Amino acid sequence: MKYYILAGEASGDLHGSNLMKALLNEDVNADIRFWGGDLMQATGGTLVKHYKERAFMGFIEVIMNLNKIFKLISFCKEDIKKFNPDVVVFIDNSGFNLRIAKWAKQENYKTHYYISPQVWASRASRVKAIKHDIDAMYVILPFVQDFYKTYDYKVEFVGHPLIDAISNRKQVDEFEFRKIHKLSKKPIIALLPGSRKQEIKKMLSVMLSLVNDFPDYQFVIAGAPSQDYSFYQTFIKSSQVHFIANKTYDLLSVSSAALVTSGTATLETALFKVPQVVCYKGSAISYYIAKQIITLKFISLVNLVMDKEVVTELIQNDFNKKNLKKELENILNPATRKKLFTDYYDLEKALGGKGASKKTARLIYNAIKA
Repeated sequence: MKYYILAGEASGDLHGSNLMKALLNEDVNADIRFWGGDLMQATGGTLVKHYKERAFMGFIEVIMNLNKIFKLISFCKEDIKKFNPDVVVFIDNSGFNLRIAKWAKQENYKTHYYISPQVWASRASRVKAIKHDIDAMYVILPFVQDFYKTYDYKVEFVGHPLIDAISNRKQVDEFEFRKIHKLSKKPIIALLPGSRKQEIKKMLSVMLSLVNDFPDYQFVIAGAPSQDYSFYQTFIKSSQVHFIANKTYDLLSVSSAALVTSGTATLETALFKVPQVVCYKGSAISYYIAKQIITLKFISLVNLVMDKEVVTELIQNDFNKKNLKKELENILNPATRKKLFTDYYDLEKALGGKGASKKTARLIYNAIKA
């Protein structure tokens, strides 16, 4: 069978790579062509476009790059036509993928979506188009299945692929990890400032402003695969700050606490059982627009899945040095940590256990084989 997969951003690349591995196990003759990243490329198949080429953040940034985006959409449609796949598989990245899905459905391609667009967070009116354009939807968060039920749209809850990605990874020798990366014996506070330049610029300087207030800890920046070290260097002013690229999971496995930019990383941090403070700050205009259309009580996946405040969220103007220092002190407190660990275990149960990629691959393969 021929599979055309469309993924964007680092998280889409991770989940796409695991889906590809599962598809290759399910279908020994699988021919996969994809938009994704390094992890998907390492799995096999043919990379068409890297997600770095279309990493636009926020409403203003998207508007400024509309011409480039429309060219990519046109190119994608032509590339799908040439490949003529048995199925087009979309992974998150709704702004781009839903446009391609509408066209693909009109062209009579089978359309499957893995990891739902966040219609449950904003612009629920898009559900009508999804029901029309998507033949099968596979969701990874339990409350998303409930959301779609209210619109009479049956979707498959397959569990969260992060559980597999984390549980199947090789365990880290902490002594060796510290030695290789020249870290001291001090406990580690991990900094996860995001993967795009725009968000890193807004997040990292505030996170690093705490370094002198916590002399008994060392701060380690988790470098995103999409950014070079030279970009981060401009922010590093202290010998207590270290930088480790492309080793976020290894870093979290040895960290005592983390400051995390909202997104998939909040869930990853929780699954590693690391106490965290969730942070987010966008441009003033983008944040204002988002406030008008997003109706959620929380922004972090941890709190959304649990439907309560498990981790503190510092958003926009609340994300400042004073508040961040207070909340970091709080999650370093033993009593707070004990409560967090209990909630984290409950979170993992709610996410449905192992096997998300395998379940999804089997459902896709059986559907196009039928």
